[in-house]
Amino acid sequence: MKVTESASHYDNLDQMEVFDLLQNINKEDQKVALAVEKVIPTIAALVEAIVPRMQQGGRLIYIGAGTSGRLGILDASECPPTYGVPFDWVLGIIAGGDTAIRKAVENAEDDYQQAWKDILAYGFNEQDTVIGIAASGTTPYVIGGVKIAKSNGLLTGSITCNPDSPLSLEVDHAIEAVVGPEFVTGSTRMKAGTAQKLVLNMISTSVMIKLGRVKGNKMVDMQLSNAKLVKRGTEMIMEATGLDEDSARKLLLSEGSVRNATEYYYRQKG
Repeated sequence: MKVTESASHYDNLDQMEVFDLLQNINKEDQKVALAVEKVIPTIAALVEAIVPRMQQGGRLIYIGAGTSGRLGILDASECPPTYGVPFDWVLGIIAGGDTAIRKAVENAEDDYQQAWKDILAYGFNEQDTVIGIAASGTTPYVIGGVKIAKSNGLLTGSITCNPDSPLSLEVDHAIEAVVGPEFVTGSTRMKAGTAQKLVLNMISTSVMIKLGRVKGNKMVDMQLSNAKLVKRGTEMIMEATGLDEDSARKLLLSEGSVRNATEYYYRQKG
């Protein structure tokens, strides 16, 4: 039996008090970070392989079904506002298309060929990286997608929560964060989903830093899409330049980003 499908360490959940339910869920969640820690070397190797490919115009593409697909979309969709990159630098593709983000699409994950078709809808770039996300590591949509991608010369990776899964066997870099049985048996949106989210955060954040989208520890290329981010950017410019708030805000809005504003300031200063 797959680890992700193993029986929970807890029983009679329906008879537990709310506090005990929450405490036991939290107890299980504490195992997730330790499981991810064990696979950092594999994550590092994948990131180091992705960066030069993206420097040559490649994209980072996540494919998945259900919860795994939604997590990939979440990570991908947050890269443009956070790092000011084009929307198609990091792509999240889910079995069943955009409808499946909110509502399950029956049998979508069983189509072995469809993921590659979905990838090709965004065009083909030989420098792309495709990462398959599947808690069990057995989803046909994901396995087919990475296998065909690899046969076409693309770099491939996977994020699973079972050891030695069929998905892991098909990729260049197999990340296996084995978190053990779920609190609710088989509910991989819980610990497995949390582990996948952590790994995705690590991959995209590290890649963006290495691509120069962070300066020091600041998101200097973030999109100024709301008042909160304008305020944050203004404060970053004030810290970097010593300007007062009004001057920093005007400079930010005229130059469009913290990076551009600070570079302009120091060019003018000589």
